[in-house]
Order: sequence, then structure tokens, then C-alpha cells
Amino acid sequence: MTARHEQRGHILVITIDRPQKRNAINSEITEAIDRALNELDDNPELWAGVLTGTLTMFSAGTDMSSRDARVTERGGEYGLIRRQRTKPLIAAVEGNALGGGFEIALACDLIVASTTARFALPEVLRGVVATSGALFRAMRALPINVAREMLIAGTSLDAERAYQLGLVCQVTEPERACQAAIELAERICAASPHSVQQTLKAINAQLAHEDALGWEATRVAVEAILQSEDMQEGLAAFFEKRPPQWKGR
Repeated sequence: MTARHEQRGHILVITIDRPQKRNAINSEITEAIDRALNELDDNPELWAGVLTGTLTMFSAGTDMSSRDARVTERGGEYGLIRRQRTKPLIAAVEGNALGGGFEIALACDLIVASTTARFALPEVLRGVVATSGALFRAMRALPINVAREMLIAGTSLDAERAYQLGLVCQVTEPERACQAAIELAERICAASPHSVQQTLKAINAQLAHEDALGWEATRVAVEAILQSEDMQEGLAAFFEKRPPQWKGR
């Protein structure tokens, strides 16, 4: 399996289903997410979406063994990260949302998490940087010093602390995050879909300039990393399952 989607009334539920690979994102999952979100965007009978993983894992981010999680024309990275959306999308998180998996959640409008959820940005521990929005979305969703610690130390957040800090809007019992997210989507769908979409459009318009600055800063950081010896060492250490020997360049 890769990712599947199903319509429940006015709600589209998208499930990343690749448990044997910790729901890591490859080109197949990117394309499946992109197709599902195109359907959400284009179908006037769909008013909200829920994006979830399996009951034990949201997503470990890019599949490092294939590194082929390509971008799409409408969605950008993972078919989602740069998508211009006006319909609300809720992330329902069980288990780990790591690296790109956390960036997927940050690209959604709201996050519901079970008590098993854990959020982390471990890229610096691999000699790389977050490339899919976390360099600016994390500090928008969290206090700046918390976001900074996550980005430069790889520190993780559990669901309760994420709720206390405002990243997560609701914490549930294990295996209940998706149902709670659907219930939240149903409450949103009780409102005028036109009003909801215009509200999100207005919010996103105010963030557009910050996003442009964030993407440019990300581009500069990525270009520097691609030329570094630490990136090569970090990736080698990851696959060889050993501590990296950093050179600082």
C-alpha cells in the first residue's frame, strides 16, 4: 500500500499506509497524496480533509533509501507542502511525525494528536537541514526558542507538551486521533463552506510574504548543505548505523 483516500460526506480522509517503511514518503506516496488533495481542491462537494497515517506511525518523512519523494506541480514537496489551499486540512497524528513527517503536519491547518504522538526535526543529526517548510513554519506554530531547539538539537515534543504550546489543538487517547479529526472536520462542515474558504484565503494571504522569505532562506541553507562534507558523512553514518564523525564543513 502507499496512500488511499475515501469520502465521508463532505470530508475526504487521506491515509498514508506504508507501515513496513514507517510511512516514509517516496514518489508513489507523493503522487497518491497529490491526487487526493487535487480531488479535495476540485470537488465542490468536499469541504474539508483529514490526513493521517497508520495507528502506530504518522510518517518518518522522506524515504532515505530511495530519496525519490518528488515534487508535484500543484502541491510541491510530498504533493502538499507548497499547495495553495482554501479548504481546511487536519493532520491526525498517531506515533511519530519525524522530519518531513512533521513538516507535512505543519503544512496542514490544524493538528489533532493521540497521546502516542511525538514530533521531531532530526535533520541536523544527519548533517542536513529541514527542506520542506519547517525552517519557518515551526517558529510560526511554536514559541521561537522551542522551535529553535527542535531545529538545532533535534529535540522532540510529545503530544501533551505540543498541546500546551499550541501546536496541537486536541489530544486524544491512542488510536482515536483520526476519529477526533473527522469530528472536528464535521464541526467545520457545519459552517458555510464559502465562509470557511474565504477565511482561510485571507489568513494565507497575510502569511504569503513570510512564506516567500522562508522559502528563500531555506533555499540558501540547502545550497550550503549540498556542498558540505558533513552531509555526506551524516548520510553515510545513517545507513551504516554508526555515530557520525563531523568535520564541521
